[in-house]
Amino acid sequence: MPLTKIRGATINYKVLGTYGAWVALSPGGRRDLGGVEQLAKHVAELGHRVVIFDRRNCGASEVVIDGKDSEYEIWADDIFELLGQLHALPAFVGGSSSGCRTSLLFALRHPEAVRALLLWRVTGGRFACERLAQEYYGQYIEAAKQGGMAAVCEMEHWKERIQARPENREALMRMTPQRFIEVMSHWREYFIRGIDLPVIGATEEELKSITVPACIIPGNDNTHSRKTGENLGQILLTSEVHVLFPKHYDMDLSPREEWDAKAGEMAAIFGNFMKRMASG
Repeated sequence: MPLTKIRGATINYKVLGTYGAWVALSPGGRRDLGGVEQLAKHVAELGHRVVIFDRRNCGASEVVIDGKDSEYEIWADDIFELLGQLHALPAFVGGSSSGCRTSLLFALRHPEAVRALLLWRVTGGRFACERLAQEYYGQYIEAAKQGGMAAVCEMEHWKERIQARPENREALMRMTPQRFIEVMSHWREYFIRGIDLPVIGATEEELKSITVPACIIPGNDNTHSRKTGENLGQILLTSEVHVLFPKHYDMDLSPREEWDAKAGEMAAIFGNFMKRMASG
């Protein structure tokens, strides 16, 4: 897969499809591009060029623990730069969970660059915020405090980043534990500020300022509740909500296999939406 330099970080990406409107899709959590590739293939088959990518600090992309902005704002700006390099702007932009939050920030920071939003497994609420703040940041801060950067490198996520890109170990070990903790704490504080917001990372006022249409498929677990997705649909100026999973799982995360099995149906919903948006 090709690599490109995006705002100081080497980013691994892939383009599926050879014609049609451009679409950029981001996976959830800190998953690599494989987390959204199955859906991307279906969307490409409907006549779109789909860009998927490993965000910095994810997949086979470069580890860069730095920046004054939140991690999601950094990711949103990276996507803007990547799409610009590919001459793919404006584009349909979307994602799952953390990718959904990134897509909303993309629309807020680069409104002229997005044609419409494709959002699924929307994240919001106190439970999700507290759980994910620990998963994304808290556990790494604790490891750095207890064992320095060597301990961080031994954690599952960073171990996988080193296996995917060996240079990432050197990048991590060059950091002092104090600097790593400082950046991770900054990102965590931004995240925790979203604890009572309708969607983590964006106020209701900010969400109401988004003017492009959105297609929303709510989640079905305690981290991505149906209510959160439906509430976002009520807040956004122009949106449509499709409940693909009416069953709620009273657990942190619903089975990933169920979502993977619905990739074709999701692509059809998004494809129909994009077709209508493109036709006016």
